[in-house]
Amino acid sequence: MKWSDKAWDAIRPIYADILAMPFISELSNGSLPLDKFQFYMRQDAFYLEEFGRVLAFIGAKSADNQQALDYFEFGRNALIVEKALHENYFKEFGLDPEDGNKIEPVCHHYVHFLKSVAAFEPIEVAMAATLPCFWIYKEVGDHIVSIASGNQNPYSKWIDTYSGEDFAEGVKKAKNYVDQISEQSSATNREKMRQVFITASRLEYHFWQAAYEKRMW
Repeated sequence: MKWSDKAWDAIRPIYADILAMPFISELSNGSLPLDKFQFYMRQDAFYLEEFGRVLAFIGAKSADNQQALDYFEFGRNALIVEKALHENYFKEFGLDPEDGNKIEPVCHHYVHFLKSVAAFEPIEVAMAATLPCFWIYKEVGDHIVSIASGNQNPYSKWIDTYSGEDFAEGVKKAKNYVDQISEQSSATNREKMRQVFITASRLEYHFWQAAYEKRMW
């Protein structure tokens, strides 16, 4: 069994909680209150900026040229491609980029967790810590598409982004790199990889829950 399969097995209860949470169920049917989605988008803009830098940092640490290039591209996508989605939503929903322009507790904790892992742990551990953001979003996007009704959903752009083929290809690459590097890693570091994967998955849950509750300092 691949490392990623074992890691996913470890977070199945967390993923089940994610699918059951009000933010995701209401996003799925389009009933999520706009103010909660706006809170999420503002915080996600902060998150993606830092996530892109973490991915680029992983690329810089890589000894494999193709892996480095792909992680640079992952970072570019986080900083540019997905940021464009936020800009479209900011315009569509009348969000002022300067209004509420402050990083809140869960986002703050998540980005600093990723940055500290990238800075102080081996590269394979950093790669494992970033994987849930790829993988869980893809699974959630696919889940929403699988249960979607024919009704017009105001959040369709978000859903289309994370259920799309381009995003799926990036997730596949990221999973393959983590599986490959885990085979070369020590048992101690593989366990570290598993633990940070679980922690990041929990933070994915809390990121959405914080948006639903509009959790602030």
